[in-house]
Amino acid sequence: MFRLVCSLVCWTLLAWAIPQLGRAQAGGQAAPAALSAPDPATARLLAEAARLQSEYHESEALAKYEQVLSKAPATYEALWPAAVLSIRIGSRYTDETRKAAYFSAARLYANRALVVRPDGAEGHYAEAFCLAAQAPLLTARGRLLAYREMRPHVFRATELRPEWADAWQLLGRWHYRVDHYNILERIFSRVFLGGMPTGASTFMAIDALRKAHELDPHRIQYAYDLARVYLNRGQQTRATAVLQEAVTLTPVTVDELETSRRCRRMLELLNRQLRRQVHRRLKRL
Repeated sequence: MFRLVCSLVCWTLLAWAIPQLGRAQAGGQAAPAALSAPDPATARLLAEAARLQSEYHESEALAKYEQVLSKAPATYEALWPAAVLSIRIGSRYTDETRKAAYFSAARLYANRALVVRPDGAEGHYAEAFCLAAQAPLLTARGRLLAYREMRPHVFRATELRPEWADAWQLLGRWHYRVDHYNILERIFSRVFLGGMPTGASTFMAIDALRKAHELDPHRIQYAYDLARVYLNRGQQTRATAVLQEAVTLTPVTVDELETSRRCRRMLELLNRQLRRQVHRRLKRL
């Protein structure tokens, strides 16, 4: 309840603060302090939130970011991570009502981050991340619109921060999902949405996911995504190599533990297939 009240207060203050910011900039006035250096109290809260997030205490970190936003609603450094954390936390719920509530709050945080800093890579990433998370909960039309709207944000995030592995992973997922629209999705997009989102390619998905994996080889999720695309392309040797790297990584979170188990299952399946192929060839000799 406290978090909900804080969020409602934050949204109300944001609705007031952003127009005030626009009027101040139009009149040549200085931007509010939240857009420059935060005050010492806010800086301490941001540092505490970042520490909690790095230690995987995501609910506590989100609460700290929300506390910052209740005091300084246009704080970019709190808006975009609040969006990302809301998606991560909401994704763990099986109840779609609670999941949708977290996702809606995340979308609002991401939208505000883009208003505060239109050229911020993190804000564009947060917006794309929200759209990708919300898409499966929407109608067919809403889902396709989400992937269409996601395109400029995910490309912009990698342009502005080319060394950010998370952005490359999200770009790779976008490429692969759009390039694998089924026939009904393709027809609907062409007839009702003015065409397919441009530029989607499985080869570009592999490049983006490989880039994410190279930038941060210790993140098992990147290896898992890359191996799945390799496997779906019939590139078993490359998929096996990536999975062999992945299973050596030590999972830290529950999510990483589940991903590690999936990698092991995929690797075991590939090894069984390889043994069967070898056995069949030996029988022919």
